[in-house]
Amino acid sequence: MSFYEHLTQFAGLTVVDWNPNGGVVAAGYALRLALSYNTAQAGTQWSDQFVTLLAHPDVAALAGLVVGAWGEMFDQSAEAARVVEALVAARDRLPNLRAIFFGDVISEECEISWIQNTDMSPLLSAYPQLEHFGVRGSNSLSFGALQHLNLRSLTVQSGGLPAGVVRAIAAAELPALEHLELWLGTPNYDGDATVEDLAPILAGDRFPRLRYLGLRNSELADEIAVALANAPVLEQLHVLDLSLGTLGDEGATALLASPATARLEKLDLHHHYCSPAVVAQLAALPLSVDTSEPEAPDIYGGERHRYVAVSE
Repeated sequence: MSFYEHLTQFAGLTVVDWNPNGGVVAAGYALRLALSYNTAQAGTQWSDQFVTLLAHPDVAALAGLVVGAWGEMFDQSAEAARVVEALVAARDRLPNLRAIFFGDVISEECEISWIQNTDMSPLLSAYPQLEHFGVRGSNSLSFGALQHLNLRSLTVQSGGLPAGVVRAIAAAELPALEHLELWLGTPNYDGDATVEDLAPILAGDRFPRLRYLGLRNSELADEIAVALANAPVLEQLHVLDLSLGTLGDEGATALLASPATARLEKLDLHHHYCSPAVVAQLAALPLSVDTSEPEAPDIYGGERHRYVAVSE
């Protein structure tokens, strides 16, 4: 799997590209601002297009903003920092902004593991009314001491999420959080978080309103599933998402043995390494279970190798 298409929906809003030559700001839409390669090479900056948006007479009504390609995304984090600075400076112009996705970048523009990101804490602090935040790419990504009273969903997509970022999120003060989605990835791309780093999340009292937990795209899927099977957080969830990772029979069997699993509304395990017999047991659970995209391990050197769906 890779990212071949841009977002079409985010936070319940339809995503449309901003047209600097006559774009429309309308309810129900999130605007996507991005630079093409040729435009960036000609010297245009992301903030130049943002200025045209801010000049729109209806800009104060904007509910959603998707930050697409901003130039040399694989070069230095300073480029991403300039985008954050522009957004922070415009906070008084966007009083109704409720959703931001930072880094809607597809493989053709920059591989996920190459995206050079930045500190997102100034952006989240500048928009205390924000309810939904997503970001793609974990190089130089940080959140600082994350506190936000109104954030309902947080999504971090990566081919490898550093332990420091995971620990910062696990220690965050997010009392309204309902949806937490972390793409943990592989150590080959700096995804060195452990199950212990997730412990504050699994304890269940960190985010009391959490209903969706996605610990996705992880090489530790079996370990995570075993820990989750007896974790207090499972009692409060409606949806558990361990998709895109390397889940096998060990983790799936642990979930099957947990009474809390049967009380979920949905269990998403697509892209997995479970045997047909275990898949049949999962299908018998009294809830919606997605076990599509079964994978087979590669065998070489006498060893079995499983792979996450998104790495480079």
